[in-house]
Amino acid sequence: MTTTPDSDPRDELRQIEDDLARLRGELDEARRPGGGRFDGPTDAGDVAAELTAEQEQQAIIATLEKRRDDLRRKLDQA
Repeated sequence: MTTTPDSDPRDELRQIEDDLARLRGELDEARRPGGGRFDGPTDAGDVAAELTAEQEQQAIIATLEKRRDDLRRKLDQA
């Protein structure tokens, strides 16, 4: 989500919460047996790509969680 200096922090917080729910759901789905992006047997390259994608998604989630916490603090101070 792109924010502008005059964007409403409450709107941004709602968007972040929606994004977090979606990303967590996608991550849970990928972690379920048979829920990965690849069906059937996979080679080491496929497994590595899957793990890298999962790590990247976890990093995005962590970044969004930090932003969410910052926005909550900002709103609590207002």
